Order: sequence, then structure tokens, then C-alpha cells
Amino acid sequence: MHENRVPAADTIDSLPRGGPTASWLDRQFETERLEFLDRDDVDDRVKRSVVRSLDHISAKLRYNEKFAQLALQQVADIPHPKILELGAGHGGLSRALLEQHPDAELTVTDINAASVDDMVASDLGSQPRAVVRVEDATSINAPDQAYDLVVFAQSFHHLPPRAASATIAEATRVAKKFLVIDLLRRPSIVQPLRLPLFFALIALAQGYPTAHDWLISELRAYSPSALSALASQAGADITTQFSKDRVHQVAVMSRVAHAIQSGK
Repeated sequence: MHENRVPAADTIDSLPRGGPTASWLDRQFETERLEFLDRDDVDDRVKRSVVRSLDHISAKLRYNEKFAQLALQQVADIPHPKILELGAGHGGLSRALLEQHPDAELTVTDINAASVDDMVASDLGSQPRAVVRVEDATSINAPDQAYDLVVFAQSFHHLPPRAASATIAEATRVAKKFLVIDLLRRPSIVQPLRLPLFFALIALAQGYPTAHDWLISELRAYSPSALSALASQAGADITTQFSKDRVHQVAVMSRVAHAIQSGK
């Protein structure tokens, strides 16, 4: 059940990232500043360098393997799961899913054509169990329940509230379950204490653009109450279950009708 009142259609755009009841201080730790990855005036070479850095960090911390395990838990009872990844970026998660499940079929997508071209030119482009294509998460080109699972990892915060709600509506339309894995929204009082990590990340990622995007990502991350409000806006029949670790927020969304049809 959703604990937050559904925002009116004409106010969804102004939904705080901390949720409808976010404190004044939490609202101050928001930003309309876009990440380099989301800006049209940034050269694709810079965007690709950020994607490569994020891929490097994910590999070092084994995030792809961790996220793949979380995703496969959601389809553990399905012998040949069909999985759609939105916002795939470098394709690391899809590779991990293909490695961990020998019978999974993947549709690997991103809205950025350059990222898709890079994935097509990689091993994913010749993988017989994978299809790589450009896809707009707010308008998915697939029939109802075409997939067993849609997964959106580390990128949901890129979406403004209206687009985020539309994505939830679409993902729960085309799949039985929608798995969102993203950064935790930290308590507002903690945010200033995390600034030293910004400078550490510059050194770790060997550049300012990745550190810049990481900081913006943290400030744009959605809280559980915000995700619940977005899900309610997407459909009154959508349920959401949450879990988390020290770094990531995990939400599994599904429509009641889908759950009944699948016997869950």
C-alpha cells in the first residue's frame, strides 16, 4: 500500500524528490541542475567518458553482479525469463544477467543512441540471447506483459517526476514486475558531511565529470515516499515493496491484476 497522497496531475511536476511530505531542509538539497549525461550541449565524448568511469566503478565494486542477483531473484521461478533493461548505459548489468542465467533473454535499451551504438559494437551486439535497441522508457514499444521483468538500475533519478511516473506505468504494463535499483536519498542533515566523497571520487574516477554527475545523482535521488507517490500516480492498482542496503534503494513494483494472473 502507498502511504502518501497521490499528487494532483497538475502538481506531479513539482513533486519533491523526498516525497510529498519532505521537510524544508530536504527540499533545499534538491537541484534542477542536469548531469552531463542528460545535457544536449555536452559532447558525446564527455558523456562516454562518464559512462566508462561508471562502468569501471561498477566493475570494481561488483555492482553489476549484485544487481543481476537482485533481478534474478524476481524471476527465480521462471525457466526462461524475458527481461527488459532500461537505461542500460554500458550494458554491464545485462552482461551479468546473461552470464548468471544461461536461459534468460534480454532486451537491452537506452534512450541515448551513442550508448546503444557502443553496445551494439560490443559483445552484446552479437549475443544471440540479447537484442539491443534505442528505447524511450516513458513509451515502451512492446505489448502488455511481453516481459517477466523490467529492470532500471542506477538511472531512475535521471527522470523528472512526470517522466518517472510514466515509466512506472509503462514498465508495469509490459512486465509482471518492475525492479528499480537506485541511489539512496540520504537524510538532509547528512548531505554536507558527504562532500569529501565528491573530491575523493574525482581522484577515483580520474575526472570532474563523473564526480559532478555522482553528486547531482545523490541530490536527485527519489525517496521511498516519492517513489510510492509516483507509483500511485501511475496507477491505483500498483503495489510497491522496498528494501535497501547502505548505498542503494530497491523497489519492486507490480500491478495487482498481473500478480493475480501469475498466481502470486
